[in-house]
Amino acid sequence: MKSFPRARYAVLFLPIATFCCAPVATAPRTAPAVSTSGPTGGALPSRPAGVPTDELHWLRASAEYRAITIQTFRAALEAAAEASAGRPAGSWGVSVDADETIIDNSGYEVELQRQGLVHTDPAWKAWVERGERTAVPGAAMFLGGVQKLGGRVAVVTNTAHSLCANVAANLRSLSLPYDILVCRADDGEDRKEGRWRSVADGTASPDLGPVEILVWVGDNIQDFPDQSQALRGEPEAAFGDFGVRFFALPNPIYGTWEKNAPR
Repeated sequence: MKSFPRARYAVLFLPIATFCCAPVATAPRTAPAVSTSGPTGGALPSRPAGVPTDELHWLRASAEYRAITIQTFRAALEAAAEASAGRPAGSWGVSVDADETIIDNSGYEVELQRQGLVHTDPAWKAWVERGERTAVPGAAMFLGGVQKLGGRVAVVTNTAHSLCANVAANLRSLSLPYDILVCRADDGEDRKEGRWRSVADGTASPDLGPVEILVWVGDNIQDFPDQSQALRGEPEAAFGDFGVRFFALPNPIYGTWEKNAPR
């Protein structure tokens, strides 16, 4: 999801009807230094300088990460099929975040870490403009499946106005289908509730009309309506929408969770 302590600008860019807003910033930053103590308390050898952190290595190289994203998208598609049964085609849809939900930016983090650099707005802009980002496993299957069911795909993200066309081009190059691309205004908050309302009332896509969102997929807790990091302290019952209409993907690299106190 991407609206964190780092900046990326945002706009509203539509493939059919464009509704633009001005820039705001958010972008990933490098992961913290790797711990030198293993899970059982034993010392681990220090990671050579310039080698990606364990969190990034897991995200890019593990079978587990791929399994999690694919199974999550499969479950989300099943939920969309069930929730949309009997609804007219085009009247409903799903909301997906872009970065780290359907688009993988881990290559950016690898480059920074190997060079001993940290995130900067110019570095992020250059990365996005290169168009070398990849698709998150399972994303294309999910998005295409939603459209086959008669649903709309709304990509609701925090991306710079100056970069939104690049995002659209990247989605097309990766064969990630979508109907609406909604980004954040330069003076807007990182919460997405207002943008979801614009999808629901049709102002985000005048040519498509109102679209009722039935399922949300994201990698940040704020990719889901009325949710925040405060949820972490709530009982399991408070997570009742997860696995039903909310589907969360792991992002151990960055997010609003970074502000939480260690436990």
